[in-house]
Amino acid sequence: MTAADTTPRQTEPPTADRDSGSRARAWIVTGLLVVFMMVNFADKSVLGLAADEIRADLGLSATDFGLANSAFFLLFSVAAGAVGLLADRVRPKWLLLAMALLWTIAQTPAALGGGLAVLVGSRILLGAAEGPAFPVAQQAALSWFPNHRRNLPGALVTFGVTLGVITAAPGLTWVIHHHGWRAALWVVAAAGALWAVAWAVFGADGTYRTDTAATLSSEPTAKPAYRRVLGTRTWIGTTAAYFTSYWAVALMVVWLPSYLRNGLGHSPDAAGRLIVLPWAVGALALLGQAALTGWLMRRGVSSRWARGRVGGGLLLLGAVSCLAVPLVDGATAKTALLAAGFGLGGSFATVAVTTVAELAPPARRGGALGTMNAAVTTAGLIAPAVVGSLVDSQGAAGYQTAVVLLGGLLLLGAVAAFTLIDPARDALRPNV
Repeated sequence: MTAADTTPRQTEPPTADRDSGSRARAWIVTGLLVVFMMVNFADKSVLGLAADEIRADLGLSATDFGLANSAFFLLFSVAAGAVGLLADRVRPKWLLLAMALLWTIAQTPAALGGGLAVLVGSRILLGAAEGPAFPVAQQAALSWFPNHRRNLPGALVTFGVTLGVITAAPGLTWVIHHHGWRAALWVVAAAGALWAVAWAVFGADGTYRTDTAATLSSEPTAKPAYRRVLGTRTWIGTTAAYFTSYWAVALMVVWLPSYLRNGLGHSPDAAGRLIVLPWAVGALALLGQAALTGWLMRRGVSSRWARGRVGGGLLLLGAVSCLAVPLVDGATAKTALLAAGFGLGGSFATVAVTTVAELAPPARRGGALGTMNAAVTTAGLIAPAVVGSLVDSQGAAGYQTAVVLLGGLLLLGAVAAFTLIDPARDALRPNV
């Protein structure tokens, strides 16, 4: 049992100052969770970075490759929902450790060899293990902070997604070109194993994580039915908006490297560098959103504006950028619009997580976040297959059609965020 296991439960008001040791531990855990998400998205990005090499090696059409990537999400959503519910009963520390170990195991079959069937089987297992990663990591990080201080840690954990691609893309591209795509799988498998060791030693659950049994005995109304939370306009609007944002993330991971190479004519090395651009734009958007939202909320602005309208604005800007791609000529202009469209459109995650964390009571927070993630990540199941079909039927023009489709979806997501998100209103609904 670690020192964190014997720490008394926090009983002071959320606004009270915490001792320096607890604050330091909170940021150490948050840092580890940032790295956790870095490894998570490095795992996801391997196939996109090696798309041409894998298709040539295994003789796959664009549709076949899209379906292979969609297979990653076959159990992703189911696992996200199931483990999200489990996270209300089992300590996040152990759930996260189990996930990281499974990531390493899942990479091994395809790294050793085999054809399409082995690749698909490995990706299905990896998807099941990674599905709950984001909501559980967010729950673990947010449990160290009160509501008004959650925007920054929530943004940093989401920022780990961007860092994972920014740091991994150039290195993995080099490994793929010089040692093959299977060697890249060994690299990310080793990274997962190393993180698991570090988390086993330093990981801990936060003092703002509510003990469900204690809550039930002292507050009979603190554990409402899940249908009450999931039936609110805020949860529905947040999930709808986040779905469109995740569609952008799925395409960035799977197809954007190929678009840069085969649709816009960039060399493999240039594409390996340029793929960083939308993730960098997304990182700036995440940190800017966190700062702006925190500033607004500290001044008494409601979450309807500080989270819903700010997040909706990001989706709207992403939609405009994507819809403008067919209107400009030249690879440079199109690449710039893609960076803005994918980066801004894919940056809604922190808004979604902190909004639902505010809406849902602690005893239902894991389930609310996990169920949202399960619904949202079905975009990853659909999007790669849709784009593969477009590329096979339209050739290189299919990539641009996919971007316009994304722009339309982001526009719908912005409308959902603007019109439906209002945690204060929905949190005050009576129990039903």
